[in-house]
Amino acid sequence: MIDALAQAAGRSVSRETFDRLNRYVDLLKEENVRQNLVSAATLDRLWDRHITDSAQLVRFESHGGAAWADVGSGAGLPGIVLACLVQGPVTLVEPRRLRAEFLRAAVAELGLNAAVESVKAERLAGKFDMITGRAVAPLPRFLAMCDHLSTRKTVWVLPKGRTAQSELEEARRSWQGVFHVEQSVTDVDAKIIVGTEVRAKR
Repeated sequence: MIDALAQAAGRSVSRETFDRLNRYVDLLKEENVRQNLVSAATLDRLWDRHITDSAQLVRFESHGGAAWADVGSGAGLPGIVLACLVQGPVTLVEPRRLRAEFLRAAVAELGLNAAVESVKAERLAGKFDMITGRAVAPLPRFLAMCDHLSTRKTVWVLPKGRTAQSELEEARRSWQGVFHVEQSVTDVDAKIIVGTEVRAKR
């Protein structure tokens, strides 16, 4: 499993990091009994469906020590996984109180370089090198929600399903930038939209 993670992330994964991810999986399963963080149907496939799927986003990191924002972090996917794998700070943006409480507890127990902001993205302050969000909103809306958190150098890394291309075409009506679509390594039907120099059209 370490080899699969390393291949997905495009970097080596230490035993310590793997153990931390294992502990996160345990925490996620325990908490899923109390609140529906992930679909029960995916619990038996947590590693490929959620952990490796999140880890692959690390491949697009612009530089070591980059500051990440995971908008709509929910169960901590991909944010907690990213915080286990990258050196820079990760901000988990989750407005729902119970989920934010779980994220704070997980960050503390795992000893991660991460912070939890229990606000909507529109109310978050700061600028980030990397912005991601999994199943939060269609691309045009997501860009509008998070535009104030970005600079021209920010890399947007957004996992999508079969709608990736159509969402990108829709977004290009009101947004400009350098976009490309990458194939997910965990799901043949899934894509990852990667964008840089993203800004609203005037």
